[in-house]
Amino acid sequence: MQGMEKKTRASVKNILSSSSNLSDRYIPDYKVLKETVDQLKNMGYKIVLTQGVYDMLHEGHAHYLEKARSLGDILLLGVDSDELTRKRKGPNRPVVPEQERLQMLAHLRSVSMLTLRHARDPIGKLIRTVRPDILVTSTSTKDFNKKDQFAEYEEYCGEIVVLPPQAATSTTARVRELTISGADQLAGEIMRQIPQLVKNALDALQNA
Repeated sequence: MQGMEKKTRASVKNILSSSSNLSDRYIPDYKVLKETVDQLKNMGYKIVLTQGVYDMLHEGHAHYLEKARSLGDILLLGVDSDELTRKRKGPNRPVVPEQERLQMLAHLRSVSMLTLRHARDPIGKLIRTVRPDILVTSTSTKDFNKKDQFAEYEEYCGEIVVLPPQAATSTTARVRELTISGADQLAGEIMRQIPQLVKNALDALQNA
C-alpha cells in the first residue's frame, strides 16, 4: 500500500507539471489510475474523461480534445488498444500502433493523462473505475446503445456531454481515400502495362 501511495503521489506531481513526456502522463494500471484521480478530486480538480482510437491524429481530434478539456481541469483520455481497435474497426486498423498514438497524444497540451482501454474489458470499465465529473463523448461514437443512450453510465458520472465531430473528415474517411487512391494507382499501372504485355504475347505466338 505504501508503494502504491508513493507511485500515486509521483503521478499527480507529474500530471500537474508542464512536462509532455509519455512517462509522466500515461497510467496503464487502473488501480493506480483510480488512486490518482481520487487524489486529484480531493485537491479540488474537476476530472473530464473521454475515450477513442485517435488513429491518424488530425485537426478534428485536437479540437475535440480542446473542447473536452475546457469543460474541466484535468482531461483523462482512454485510448483504445490495437486489439480493441481491430475488434471494433476491422483487421486493417489501427493504421498507427498504440504506442505511437499514445506518444503523439501525450504532447497535446489539452491532454493531462492517458490510459489504454483493452478488448478483454467491458466497454464501460474505465468510466466505472474513475467516475469522472464529466464524461465527454461524440455523436459518432459506437460505445453506447442509442436506445438506452447513456442511462447505464449516468450513475458513474457527474455529467455527460455529447460533442459533434470537430472536422469535416474522419480517420475512417482518410483511410478509405488512401485505399481508393492506392487502388487507382495500381489500376493505372496495370493499364499502362497491358499494351506491352499484349505485344509480348503476340510476339511470342509469332515466334512459336
